Amino acid sequence: MNLVDWLVLFGTIIFIVVYGTWKTRSNQTLSGYLKGDNSMKWWMIGVSIMATQASAVTFLSTPGQAFEDGMRFLQFYFGLPVAMIIISITMVPIYYRLKVFTAYEYLETRFDLKTRTLAAILFLILRGLSVGITLYAPAIVLSTLLGWPIAITTLMIGALVIVYVTIGGTRAVSLTQRQQLAIVMGGMLLAGIYAFNMLPENISFSDSVNLAGEMGKLNLVNLDFNLTDRYNIWSGLIAGTFLFLSYFGTDQSQVARYLGGESMSESRVGLMFNGLLKIPMQFMILFIGVMVFVFYLFNQAPVFHNQVLKEQAMKTSQAEKIAQFDQRYNELFTRKQAAVTELVDAVHSNTDATDATDKLHAIEQEEKTLRESVKESIAAAVPEAKTQDRDYIFLNFVLTHLPHGIIGLLMAVIFSAAMSSMAGELNALSSTTTVDLYQRSIRKVADPKHYVTASRWFTVLWACIGMLFAMLAGFAENLIQFVNIIGSLFYGTILGIFLTAFYVKRVGGTAVFMAAIVSECVIILCYTFTGIAFLLYNIIGCFIVIGLSLVFQMIIDDRPAKSA
Repeated sequence: MNLVDWLVLFGTIIFIVVYGTWKTRSNQTLSGYLKGDNSMKWWMIGVSIMATQASAVTFLSTPGQAFEDGMRFLQFYFGLPVAMIIISITMVPIYYRLKVFTAYEYLETRFDLKTRTLAAILFLILRGLSVGITLYAPAIVLSTLLGWPIAITTLMIGALVIVYVTIGGTRAVSLTQRQQLAIVMGGMLLAGIYAFNMLPENISFSDSVNLAGEMGKLNLVNLDFNLTDRYNIWSGLIAGTFLFLSYFGTDQSQVARYLGGESMSESRVGLMFNGLLKIPMQFMILFIGVMVFVFYLFNQAPVFHNQVLKEQAMKTSQAEKIAQFDQRYNELFTRKQAAVTELVDAVHSNTDATDATDKLHAIEQEEKTLRESVKESIAAAVPEAKTQDRDYIFLNFVLTHLPHGIIGLLMAVIFSAAMSSMAGELNALSSTTTVDLYQRSIRKVADPKHYVTASRWFTVLWACIGMLFAMLAGFAENLIQFVNIIGSLFYGTILGIFLTAFYVKRVGGTAVFMAAIVSECVIILCYTFTGIAFLLYNIIGCFIVIGLSLVFQMIIDDRPAKSA
């Protein structure tokens, strides 16, 4: 990165912080701070929902996911439109009728205080972990770029977000997310255009799509039913629907986005707007990853994408071994070019490309073996380092091949997405802690300004917890999967509590409370001891809560529960 890139990056970040702080500096009431005085239009709600969900992890990790695994990750979102319809019809009217600040307030109306508190605590654990992952992604990027300790970059990014979220609350989050999402989508679109334009002149857009298809990267739909497969149409439509019902219907980081709408209709349209646009957005991001894959068919990819970590390893006794693997990897590229040329000729002549494709797959397998050998050597050289470099594929492409100015813009994309998502999460953590725990059970009577002040301090507290988690955590899986795994460990149980509240009227608070505890224990055991795909945890947890709550209700008390 040169001076132009740094100016673009920091100019963008500073503008967002100053804009959000200045525009929302006058928030003094709890309603204004936590709900933005119900002033949001439908399109603002939709943008805010999308921006909160699309963190830096999305834009760092998803292209790398497509590069290695193709586009089948898109199936993860197939249940989203279904979930948006159900939430709009069932959950939104209840929240508006009760005029709640958080989703968990409803649970006390329907059940009791302990159930409300349990759901709030489960959410706080889930979202508290997630905010650390959200912050970790850009912190590691800046740490890699500058060579600074990750603790310093984590503190720097966290402090910037704290400034405008603490001052402006929900309205600051929503206002800044418009600019952030515009920067994010514009930057990613430019990256995709540049990836295609850098292909050889004889490769048209249709050629690039055909090449990707021949190499198995356009695997959009998998109809096989497999409980251990994370991404197929069944896990996307069924398990994905349950996950998104829980995320958008019961997760305060999303519920807060549409509770701030001018009316119930505005909130509903905002949710549908998100349901319609999210899949095309994810398709675009995955397709950019596929274009990067096609680009590296014609250009030598690094044997290890985390260049900074590789340079550290090259200063150790493993340097000679890594250099040998690197040389063999470069020599293999000569054979790869010949196979790619054969595949391009087959595509241009519309003839059978099976032989060329088989050769390329065989070469890719050899490349994979060499890359694994390099990772082992780097792990031996830097024992505590994370050698999974999938999250660095897109970043390395940007830093190595895109022009200056665009590099700065893409870095701004990563930081804007991180700040946007982190801001929404911190705002939700703060509001849940303030309303569901502090105001309800600790300080029941106080001046409204006291609760605004408390909410601001809780924002700082959760930001510090997130920063600490980001500094200490090392993630074995790639980040986009890790985020979804964390969510699936808790969302099924939370959704089960809410669905029981909505539809199983004879169940009371004690029964559903006990069922939720059992459900969470079962999910943890499934994650620890089985190979069940994590998306299915949402279904398992949900049905355990509903089923066991009915059983416990018959044992404990057969009287009807309170109605909402």
